[in-house]
Amino acid sequence: MKKNLKKTLAVVLAVMMLFGVTASGASADEVKRISCTMVEDGTYARGFSWYTYEDCATDLQIVKTEDFDGTFSNAKTYTGSSSKYRDQYAHKVYVYDLEADTSYTYRTGDASKGLWGETCTVVTDDGDDKFSFITIADVQASSDENFAQAALTLKGALEVAPEAGFIANLGDYVNDNTNDEWDWYFKNFAFANNAYTQVPVAGNHDGNITNKFNTNCFKNIFALDESDNQSLEGVYYSFDYGNAHIAVLNTNDMYPMTQAQRNWLINDMKQSDATWKILMMHRSLYSAGKNINKPDTVIMRNVLLPIIDELGIDMVYAGHDHMYLRTTQVYGDAAVENVEYVTETVNGESITFAVNPEGTVYTLPSTAGTKRYGVNEDAMKPILEVADKAFSTSDWGGCFCVTEIDSGKLIYKAYVVDDETQEIGLVDTYAIMKTEGNTAVDSDLDESLASTIIQYPINLIVAIVEMLATYVKMLFDLIGG
Repeated sequence: MKKNLKKTLAVVLAVMMLFGVTASGASADEVKRISCTMVEDGTYARGFSWYTYEDCATDLQIVKTEDFDGTFSNAKTYTGSSSKYRDQYAHKVYVYDLEADTSYTYRTGDASKGLWGETCTVVTDDGDDKFSFITIADVQASSDENFAQAALTLKGALEVAPEAGFIANLGDYVNDNTNDEWDWYFKNFAFANNAYTQVPVAGNHDGNITNKFNTNCFKNIFALDESDNQSLEGVYYSFDYGNAHIAVLNTNDMYPMTQAQRNWLINDMKQSDATWKILMMHRSLYSAGKNINKPDTVIMRNVLLPIIDELGIDMVYAGHDHMYLRTTQVYGDAAVENVEYVTETVNGESITFAVNPEGTVYTLPSTAGTKRYGVNEDAMKPILEVADKAFSTSDWGGCFCVTEIDSGKLIYKAYVVDDETQEIGLVDTYAIMKTEGNTAVDSDLDESLASTIIQYPINLIVAIVEMLATYVKMLFDLIGG
């Protein structure tokens, strides 16, 4: 019986190989993992990436959607580069001559072979000061089923904000960083990846030497930055969209964060005169999840909080801890006092704005996925003291946030998609009004890793001393409180 079964399986596998089909059902000639990502400026630049099983050319065909005739006969072709990674081929093309406020239709593949992926679209920024974007975090699934469940969260977000300029994923796309997990992610999220610009943030599960020695993954999955800001563990980059400047950090680089990345962030933000300055990262500085009291988070808070205060960042979006938290205005690791508020009607809704507030608002949008944490009541001070909202979505659903910017007004809203009913519920709102702009300042700190590497051992010693001091303070707080 077993011998006959083996013979049958051998015949089936031979037929599958004959027709170029793998045991997983994937063709040897297939374009997969397609994404369009933000590069430099939302009005004219994008990065395009995809994977193939076999080595082939790297071609992008793109045409204005209004001129698309269904054949790409009038499309412009760009050629990029590919590299072998995990026995597959990662392809990237960067485009820097798109037009503002334009919908484009594109496809990726190999023109000489006639090998193409799905037909996709992308819309560029119109350059004005009114736009919105979506943030989600920590899909972190290990099965096709759980990726499908997480995708329902983003589908809910697109129901609320179908005109979003981009979708930011705050990291931990996958759990074990396997090829199967990445394939499941791209399959289940194709509805968004093939129609919206993505802003990916490197999570510790997405390619981190301290997480099962997975390295180089993130920079091979997405086309994010052509500079030297790519590492074994992630990528950091920035872009302009509307009247906002947005920087994305690599918080896998937090032991204790290279001087190069610190200097880059300071230069990047100081040199921008954008009305809104926004920071996105994976590990959260203000969280009441299970990871907040760990050494890497303590080090990160000691390093980054003073820099964020110095730079006048308006909003920080982070993930990692799988629970929901939003702070009030925070400066110097304390709640800002005497914030002025005003209430206005916006689109028929009464919205209360903080007016020209000092400090920064830190947000943590729980998780879009199914792995959820409770609230850590022992979170270090002053986390829970400065939190306007802190709760678990464990028995509820996936979370997403929508931020709307209209000139000097920013409105942030958080929603939860019920696991059972898919009903979308508004769970939090916060708004800021700015009547004062920002002025760009010259800053030319050395951003080279090679020339700042000598600073690393010094920073490490300082980080350890500050971390121990923080733990001593936490101990005294515990004893006294």
